[in-house]
Amino acid sequence: MCQCYREAADQLALGIHTASVDEKTGIQALERIAATKLMKAKQEERREFEYQRHGTLCLTANLEVATGKVLGPTLEATRTEADFAGHIARTVATDAEAGWIFVADNLTTHVSETLVRYVAKECGIGDDLGVKGKRGILKSVPTRRKFLEDKSHRIRFVYVPKHTSWLNQIEIWFSILVRRVIRRGNFTSVKDLRDKILAFIAYFNETLAKPFKWTYTGRPLNV
Repeated sequence: MCQCYREAADQLALGIHTASVDEKTGIQALERIAATKLMKAKQEERREFEYQRHGTLCLTANLEVATGKVLGPTLEATRTEADFAGHIARTVATDAEAGWIFVADNLTTHVSETLVRYVAKECGIGDDLGVKGKRGILKSVPTRRKFLEDKSHRIRFVYVPKHTSWLNQIEIWFSILVRRVIRRGNFTSVKDLRDKILAFIAYFNETLAKPFKWTYTGRPLNV
């Protein structure tokens, strides 16, 4: 996986995108019941601690490793396997003829039947995929994962080892989103939350995006 990050720029030059993908669930649209008092001389900013809840959103986003830009964000109320496969399909559609490598964690929706069927269709694989829970590629999580990791496919996945979601670069960007937008935000509705997240993504891509300097080599860290 670390090698995948190191090779991302060279891969992009060959027309292959490397995108770190994951979901950030349960983003709350919280509205403070009183206006925030802005910082002034000898007084820090003061925020109302009581709030109203207006609902939640799930953000699924891709961080292109070679450029540091956020690609094809999806904001929905749920995160089903169909939602994730649809997100991948919309992402690939932004450069439909290119190759795509997605770095993901081990959530079961990331190795779903829906995703396998989509990848098979896009890669022109007409083989019998089998039956989920019974036989063939669709039989189990390991068989589906093996198919999705196949390096011969134009669209493939690289999965981080178990218990190492921190290796997924999109998690770094999610922490930026929390600090810049969500933690101190005031949102009057779910639509307002959606609009402000999308506005920040556009701003980030235009002014702040750059590749993360990845120094971890994959060797076990000393305890």
